[in-house]
Amino acid sequence: MKTLILAGASTLALSAAAMAADKTLTISVYSFSQDEFKELVYEPFEEICGCEIVVETGNSIERMAKIEANKDAPVIDMAVLSTHDALGAARKGLLQPIDVSSLSNYDKLYDIAKDPLGDNMGIGYTFYSTSIVYRSDKVTVESWADLLSPELAGNVALPDVTTNQGPPSLYMIGKALGDTDSSLTTPMDAVGEKADDIVTFYVRSSQLAQLMQQEEIWAAPVGRFAWGRFKDNGLPMEWAEPKEGQTGGMNVMVMTANNGNEELATQFMDFWLSTDIQAALANGLVDSPANAEVELSDEIAANLTYGAETVEQLDLIDPATILDMRESWLEQWNTKVVK
Repeated sequence: MKTLILAGASTLALSAAAMAADKTLTISVYSFSQDEFKELVYEPFEEICGCEIVVETGNSIERMAKIEANKDAPVIDMAVLSTHDALGAARKGLLQPIDVSSLSNYDKLYDIAKDPLGDNMGIGYTFYSTSIVYRSDKVTVESWADLLSPELAGNVALPDVTTNQGPPSLYMIGKALGDTDSSLTTPMDAVGEKADDIVTFYVRSSQLAQLMQQEEIWAAPVGRFAWGRFKDNGLPMEWAEPKEGQTGGMNVMVMTANNGNEELATQFMDFWLSTDIQAALANGLVDSPANAEVELSDEIAANLTYGAETVEQLDLIDPATILDMRESWLEQWNTKVVK
């Protein structure tokens, strides 16, 4: 696999002259799948550039705090974050625009990934859809409103509003009820009225998978990245395609402000966005590809958010809305749902 990646990546023309052998690139990333990232991304890039990649992991709060604490003397060169976390960092002056003219793979990206924050402050490298997983032998789910139906009362779980799945799921429930206002008042009211029918408001998809396995719930919203935990659980499971569409989220690459290592960081971003690397990550079931040139088998694609048609149908909440409204959402949630 590494040989194939290196061979394909050579087309990026990353020369040793452009990247000195004593260069070090420090990146801040999510902790999941780091063995796979090391094999498929970090080590192949190090071999090409003759540089060293220092990887720092942690949750978003910890990683953003470190970037902010070292604003005047950055210790992180590039990071990957959710769109709303990245926008929050940009608003604090912690990021700088990415020179997209230096990215040979930029034009290969789906349009939604090219400039999701504005001003080239971030580039989408992966995204995921969010829909409803359900027991097909128990119910049929055709709408987000079905989550609040009598047929699912006592057998449904919803994501907590503080999770990445929470607000998008509420938004889609509101859409099914005829209201797409960013206040989420309509879906909050509806969920609050049915709160006694909800088994739990989950905070981790692993918790949800266990409840489904134990047959305590029949349906719940979930991100596509966790679909594998459900489809192979031995029960008749389906991924819903609601008439209102699917929602989801996106992760972006960002450049820390004034880090002094912009050239190497940009070259690394370009490498990560290349067709070969995006395909390798997708085939390893690590990330759904943002590179539209990636071609996957039906078997692999079934586990990911893949294809132009699927991507175009994603109804994503604007990251600015998430930042501006989340305190209001939490207040409503505590008042109307968690009584």
